[in-house]
Amino acid sequence: MVPKCIVVGSLNGQIRPVFDKLARLQLKQNFSFAIIVGDVFGDCATEDELKDITALINGEITVACPTYFTLGNRPLPPQVVEKIEATDEVCPNLFFLGKRGTLKTTDGIRIVALGGTMGEAEGRSKPESNASGKFQPTYSESDARALFGIHKTDILITNQWPKDVRLGSSRVVSGNKETVPSELQCIADVCATLKPRYHFSRSDCAFFEREPFFHLPADGGEVYQLTRFISLPTFGSSKNGIYAFNLDPTAPFPTSISLGSTICPWSAVQSRRKMLPSQSKSYPPYVPDDRDRDPGHQRRHKERAPPPGPENCFFCLSNPNIATHLITSIGNESYVTTAKGPLLTKDFYPSLGFPGHMLIIPFEHSPTIDLIFDPATRASTFAEMQRYRESLHQMLNERSGGKLGAVTWEVSRSNGIHTHWQFLPMPVEQIRSRLVEMAFKKEAENLEYSTFKTVPTPDEIHNHHMIDYFRVFIWTPTPGNEAEAEGDHWSAPEHKGVWKTESGEEKVIIMKILPETRFNLQFGRQVMGKVLYLDDRINWRDCVQTDDEETKDAEAFKEAFKKHDFAMEG
Repeated sequence: MVPKCIVVGSLNGQIRPVFDKLARLQLKQNFSFAIIVGDVFGDCATEDELKDITALINGEITVACPTYFTLGNRPLPPQVVEKIEATDEVCPNLFFLGKRGTLKTTDGIRIVALGGTMGEAEGRSKPESNASGKFQPTYSESDARALFGIHKTDILITNQWPKDVRLGSSRVVSGNKETVPSELQCIADVCATLKPRYHFSRSDCAFFEREPFFHLPADGGEVYQLTRFISLPTFGSSKNGIYAFNLDPTAPFPTSISLGSTICPWSAVQSRRKMLPSQSKSYPPYVPDDRDRDPGHQRRHKERAPPPGPENCFFCLSNPNIATHLITSIGNESYVTTAKGPLLTKDFYPSLGFPGHMLIIPFEHSPTIDLIFDPATRASTFAEMQRYRESLHQMLNERSGGKLGAVTWEVSRSNGIHTHWQFLPMPVEQIRSRLVEMAFKKEAENLEYSTFKTVPTPDEIHNHHMIDYFRVFIWTPTPGNEAEAEGDHWSAPEHKGVWKTESGEEKVIIMKILPETRFNLQFGRQVMGKVLYLDDRINWRDCVQTDDEETKDAEAFKEAFKKHDFAMEG
């Protein structure tokens, strides 16, 4: 039978009502153990609390199942310290884990605790003895680092939050946000290193349960360890003061990214600490260089390396080399990043303040969306990528006052590596004059590619009967008034294939990639560069930015996109 566990927020001296409630619950649920986060005891300022402490120590208050606790913000009462030092327990079934401690339950569940608040105890003029020090509610960074060697952790308990734990989360703190504890880097380091299945903390009058986050597989591994971070308010302050769950310590971790999870919020920090190669060095497998466009060179080098797997794929979140600072939104089936070496600069469209050249990337490591194995995953992935595109359209419309449309292009090839869409803002007049559409068709003709065809209706997007193709989505916001629409050739009756969307009008054109054609993967960027008179920026290597510049552009985009980002919805 899978063990049942229960966690309770700070008691702050509410000893009798909490253990009475646990006793009633235990009769029905038969919990394997209980955990108390934060402070078990109050400030011992009332006679009733002192009486309850005495009754607890004397065994007059029943603790119905093994219950574990560590330090909160207060030191333990002297009489409790004396009892623990004498018998290693407060009373039957109530055990102190220590300020820094580990324990393995009879069910095989390993609990790791780091209690108290940050405070360098080693630097005091009168060093504490080992006995008294472990009961004082302060810990040091060396206390945190001492936990790094633990190989398996099911439950981590801390009194303070890990730094940036809310990064990438759409959840909000419910209750009084002012009672959220401080966030510390050393706690984040402990969580990132131990990768616990559950991480519990305290937050007084607020409750917070983050989406589960996955840790990137290490050393070529294939499992995505999941951590659930949950912070509980003081018992009685809200209905969320108790959290019960089942935990099987032998359950395997998933071998793919779990639905509803996000990437570990500290992945970027971990990558920098490992001094990984720069992203510019890991990007070339997905962007052909000049040699790839030289047929003569290709004939001289027929032996090519096999395509990379997920652990080495630039677009797979399992790749430790991935530039996480470029990631701007993570959904359930896909995610959005800013482009490496964007075609546009942050000043190209002043109304935006960032380049706006984005990538929409599915989680599935598949050369095309059509080749995603599971039909349900295939459908939900395409639907979410479309939803991201629509959200980007709404953001553009708002920021530009209806002056910007967008072009999204996709290279779908069965011998590709990891499919993705590239998204680029485009002035409305260049779309409505059909300049963009004609530029793609003319460049295809110049390169002796196949002829573009118009997708007649949205229902026909998937019915193209092609394996390898290049597809372009061309979108423009609906004209705001008759003057803007006057002389509009975009949606004239003779031009079939323009349909209404939630935020405007769209046309989709598609071109088959023939097996004998040497197709340039940079075809979409090449066309857009010529349309925007950015010929000198067609090669992405000529547009590479520093990590700091990339981070600033990503943050500026996230700020503009946050109200339209459905992944941020609660």
